Amino acid sequence: MPLPFLTADRALDDETGGAPDDSAYEDLNRWRRPYRPGPWRVGGAALLLLLASYILFSAMIIAMAGSLPAAGICVAVAALVIVFAVRVVHSGVQVSAHGLRQVGVFTSTTVAWPRIAALRTAQQPVRWLGLPRTVQGQAVIAEPADGGATRTLISSHSADFLARPEGFDMAADALESWAAAYHR
Repeated sequence: MPLPFLTADRALDDETGGAPDDSAYEDLNRWRRPYRPGPWRVGGAALLLLLASYILFSAMIIAMAGSLPAAGICVAVAALVIVFAVRVVHSGVQVSAHGLRQVGVFTSTTVAWPRIAALRTAQQPVRWLGLPRTVQGQAVIAEPADGGATRTLISSHSADFLARPEGFDMAADALESWAAAYHR
């Protein structure tokens, strides 16, 4: 079963950094992630799936022992853990000709390109792996056209780019090229 949200498009792997004017894009209206999910994100999802397999195994043992309602609860908990693991891998920034979408584990925010004044890379304190602890790093920041609060899209210490500075640079360049191509 193909899971298209696990990898970035093949066109993003070339030296252009996934510029939207690339001839490999047939459908610029499709939402795509301009970078690959990082090892921390994939590893966390793998651990969650391992936990779900243990929960399903315990559900099987409980069902064989004769307690079907308890086994049903275990299966429901395992299904929730599996859905959470898929959302963890799916979260990140996605782009299309329509705009920019920041997908989180529980929420998603979509902003049209005309509502973004600029995308820029800045050196600033960033959250380490999404935790409250901050460290000095780089972040791609979206400045809204209406003058509201800026939004950090990706950072060099997130689950996708921790210990991968070249991956962060490629993703920042790809996001900035999408913004340059569709900023009106």
